Amino acid sequence: MTSTITPETNPVIAICSDHAGFELKKEIISYLHEKGFRTDDFGTHSDASCDYPDFAHPCAEAVESGRASAGIAMCGSGNGIAMTLNKHQGIRAALCWQPELASLARAHNNANILVMPARFISVETARHIVDAFLDTPFEGGRHIARINKIPLGK
Repeated sequence: MTSTITPETNPVIAICSDHAGFELKKEIISYLHEKGFRTDDFGTHSDASCDYPDFAHPCAEAVESGRASAGIAMCGSGNGIAMTLNKHQGIRAALCWQPELASLARAHNNANILVMPARFISVETARHIVDAFLDTPFEGGRHIARINKIPLGK
């Protein structure tokens, strides 16, 4: 079973967004720092129009390689950035707009990147979603076989 994600055991969180998620990303970075985490910010670094894959791929690579213990990503709907992240074989990015979804994504799917729809949630809700994602361990058990079937080429 995977433990929760804490600053003591897993201090670095990879984070990224496109222009639509930029403001929320800044809020979440501050929140993570308050909680004792370090962040590796893969961009974007402004609200100027940009393409989410440019930031999603390096974020996914940081999580896949183990440089970051987990990731958090956001774009307007969350869909585009989630699709991009999930192209990486070692990534299980989960689009969550409620804390319960983040808990289930960790507990049942061992999600390693949280994706949030920046245009559809408040900062307060995003903080609750982040807490649920970080505080929920993977249950293991019957879920392991299912997760092992996700990557192609196995």
